[in-house]
Amino acid sequence: MKVTAPALLALAACASTPSARRFEYAEMHMGTFARIVLYAPSPEAADAAARAAFAEIARLDRMMSDYRTDSELNSLPGRASPELIEVLSASRRFSEWSDGAFDVTVGPLVADLRRGRPPTREALSLVGWRRVEIDGDAVRFPPGTKLDLGAIAKGYAADRALRALGHPCALVEIGGDLALGDPPPGGAAWRIALPDGRALLASRCGVACSGHAERGAHIVDPRTGTPVTRTTLVVLAARNGMTADALATALSVLAPQDGLRLANRLGAQAFIRGRDGHAQTEGFAALLAPR
Repeated sequence: MKVTAPALLALAACASTPSARRFEYAEMHMGTFARIVLYAPSPEAADAAARAAFAEIARLDRMMSDYRTDSELNSLPGRASPELIEVLSASRRFSEWSDGAFDVTVGPLVADLRRGRPPTREALSLVGWRRVEIDGDAVRFPPGTKLDLGAIAKGYAADRALRALGHPCALVEIGGDLALGDPPPGGAAWRIALPDGRALLASRCGVACSGHAERGAHIVDPRTGTPVTRTTLVVLAARNGMTADALATALSVLAPQDGLRLANRLGAQAFIRGRDGHAQTEGFAALLAPR
């Protein structure tokens, strides 16, 4: 699963208008930089919106962090809040759709990697998305199961923060996972600079990037416990940040053609660059800015 992701740079497609000025904010949240760009009529309105969005990100981090010993995630199994149930339920769907390439029970494998050692057989025996059962607001799983939402929570938090802003022309980025609202005034799209030097033109969607260069070694196949080295860059544009975040990890694990089929099934546009070439969905090229 994805541990870290390269930051993407989002640039406004056009200058602001007199009625809506561009404002930008950044704070540390969820172990990385969270950045907000929005167009608002005044500094006061922009400041209030940014405070609300960062507060939402902080609230979700307290809920879903696997680092914080006092997080709601680390209090499971047991009753869970609606937001946590939403993310865990979505995670089960992504696991099923990807044949286990996406799996939030990957925590034991990630713990081994954080200790600087290859994942052990014992850790692998504790992984499996079917171990987690959801019944209403109750979450159950057997002893030894450790949940890690690092490949979905940032995208979900970006979506929630975008809604909390209350301004349509805005974007939220958390560690390379983006939720994009309406484009800047007078523009057709946000311009997203990708790590390989190209730029993506997109709005009203989620964008995520995973596995660039040496970071590919930090993605683990939850089915085998082995680090993934097949892909060097995966870029996703999907209906929201949560979907893009989860798919970026799943497509880093899956064989390229299997990943493209999954992206097409979910209405996402994807680019996968492997060490032996690249593949992309039919519609991905249309999102790229002219060179």
